[in-house]
Amino acid sequence: MGKLLKIENLSKEGILSSVSFEMEEGEMLAVMGPSGSGKSTLLYQAAGMDAPSGGRVWLKETEITGLDEDGKAALRLHRMGFVFQQMNMLANLNILDNILLPAIQAERSRRKKTGGSRDVKECANRGMNVNRSRGAKKRGPGKSVEELTQEARALMEKLGLSGLEERRITQVSGGQLQRACICRSMMNSPEILFADEPTGALNQSAAKEVMEELMKLNREGTAILMVTHDSKVAGCCERILYLLDGRIRGELRLGKMTAGADNRNPKKMTAGADNRNPGKSAAGAGTLNPAGEEFWAEKQREKKVKEWLSRMGW
Repeated sequence: MGKLLKIENLSKEGILSSVSFEMEEGEMLAVMGPSGSGKSTLLYQAAGMDAPSGGRVWLKETEITGLDEDGKAALRLHRMGFVFQQMNMLANLNILDNILLPAIQAERSRRKKTGGSRDVKECANRGMNVNRSRGAKKRGPGKSVEELTQEARALMEKLGLSGLEERRITQVSGGQLQRACICRSMMNSPEILFADEPTGALNQSAAKEVMEELMKLNREGTAILMVTHDSKVAGCCERILYLLDGRIRGELRLGKMTAGADNRNPKKMTAGADNRNPGKSAAGAGTLNPAGEEFWAEKQREKKVKEWLSRMGW
């Protein structure tokens, strides 16, 4: 795995002060801290959605802070995905069409650059049902609307949303809607997913569903940088940064949370001096069934996060 994201001395007047860190390909990293500490600002600046007053950001070989607004927009469209607490779905489109929109926008962008002539103009008309509009036949490089629709349906099936394609956003649960947002964010196969409080507006059950899906995507290779206040959510990540008054004040390394029995062994999920009692194990852990092992692992990781946050003064 190589370096994916590099942030160097990132600053925003009155909010961030010389923040620096790196992310590896396929890493899952959480940023925590009190309200007003600069977490969301950091996320938006890392994604090129907000201009810093100082510092530089790279996505692999591309310096994001060196791009103009069009370049940043193209980078976000083709190489990044986003999941927000406010889900930003269009109320006049059904679930499937909402998922398709960024992929069709990306296809139009590619055609514009290559001079292609594929007609996917239907996505520009709000309220038009993209998957039912006149079929675009494949003429040259890229993907047709039909191909993109097949991919969207496959993602929906993967995330347990089959049968909801025609529903409006007001006709599904919060957890289902957030999973639809994850589908939308994955349509362009991003290298990194930015998530700002992805479970913040959800109940406990829906939050668990969403985190399970994000962890599956991460195990498949998508890097995730998320902001969260939830120690249980942060415990699913390999690494956590603690932000206070616009500066990184601490780091906790938990290691990858793998599926199944490996999670019951803290030695396999902890690394670094920040972690206490790496060899400590619960009595009888070896006799737990897989569901019990995962529950035990989640509790242990959540406990470590809470203890660490307490040491950080939060």
